[in-house]
Amino acid sequence: MAARRPQQKWLWVLWAVSTIVLLAIGGMTMAFGGPRDLFLIGRTTDAHHQMELACNSCHTDWFGGREAIEKGCRTCHADDLTAAKDNHPAKKFRDPRNAERLAKLDATKCLTCHVEHRPGITGAMAVTIPMDYCSACHAEIGKERPSHVDFAFNTCADAGCHNYHDNRALYEDFLEKHLNEPAVKTVARLSPINWDVPDFGGVELKPVAAPAIKPDAPKEIAADAHVMSGWLASAHARADVNCSGCHQPKGARAADIATWIVKPGLAECRSCHVEQAKDFTKGKHGMRLADDMWTAKGWPFGIIEDKVLSPMRPELARAPMKAKAHGSELQCTTCHQAHDFNLKRAKVEACVSCHDDKHTKAFFASPHYQLWQAELAGKAPKGTGVTCATCHLPRTTHRGSDGVERWIVNHNQNDNLRPNEKMGRGVCMTCHGLGFTLDA
Repeated sequence: MAARRPQQKWLWVLWAVSTIVLLAIGGMTMAFGGPRDLFLIGRTTDAHHQMELACNSCHTDWFGGREAIEKGCRTCHADDLTAAKDNHPAKKFRDPRNAERLAKLDATKCLTCHVEHRPGITGAMAVTIPMDYCSACHAEIGKERPSHVDFAFNTCADAGCHNYHDNRALYEDFLEKHLNEPAVKTVARLSPINWDVPDFGGVELKPVAAPAIKPDAPKEIAADAHVMSGWLASAHARADVNCSGCHQPKGARAADIATWIVKPGLAECRSCHVEQAKDFTKGKHGMRLADDMWTAKGWPFGIIEDKVLSPMRPELARAPMKAKAHGSELQCTTCHQAHDFNLKRAKVEACVSCHDDKHTKAFFASPHYQLWQAELAGKAPKGTGVTCATCHLPRTTHRGSDGVERWIVNHNQNDNLRPNEKMGRGVCMTCHGLGFTLDA
């Protein structure tokens, strides 16, 4: 045995050195933008696959364990949980009276129910525990509610009745109030607002026929007649937003070619459209541009930072996308064409220029599309047409920093993807009764 000890010692040294080298290679790869996907331990969920290479978004501390990952969850989802009608907030389970329930299912932790990189056990809404988890607390529901006596617990979360984190539309008083509504309401019309122009935070727009302001682009920039005509007819020109408003940083001298921004991006749009930009980076279209996704710290050096995520491109999506759209980076002007910012195009054409799934194709054979065509042709009042954006990017009320409540477009298309709980109340029931909405 004594003769083998030096050999065993060298084996341990070799193992230790090999481990350090592998960790160093991994750290260098993470720090300098190498093939990070080699280090993925399993397929990520559809909600997170865009950010899977920004490892630090979830792993906020490499040695912090589950607590560090919990911190990452709340970095992105805290605002949504606060806004939701959550019947299961963490504070509810910190009540000593619920200690017995926590022993069965620790509902104060995200990772109790949601664990990434586990495709074999991942179910609806990225749940990675058995789908009958509701039974941990509601085992006696059959006695309390005779209507539920024959229901299986494995359908609670995916039958369309209950959303664990947000029951903003499905609670008893609401259901009872809207129980006998007709399938289509007598007045089926969306909010009576100006659909032709964006909200400029209270800035009064000039009439369409008013004289336009003179463009202040540098003389080195060749005047493009199409660009000029588009801008002159836009809400920007009518709000006195000149070329320099988008193409030059604040404080720069107008018409200075040295500071000219050839292609303004999210940062420039965000300088005016704060809430819209914030919502955009919460959804799948723009989440890769969120500040905490865009920059990731390298390991093991910590001080090294690199931009690991490019803007989203259609070919990176898991849903079917049109081949001709591949390579396009999703920015504000991808949907809102630069200079004229045609909102009618953004409501349908922009969507179908990328999306190629059955749901998108079915829209053109629907009554909704017929209503939209009638509105465009002037055969129906404004607000009666239904577009992709009507349902997936609805206008919602928002109170700005000036205290004024306005209608603005919610650019986070993830916000109401569960129709029964979210889209139903905020969009569908504007025109349809509750029964029709839930059945559809």
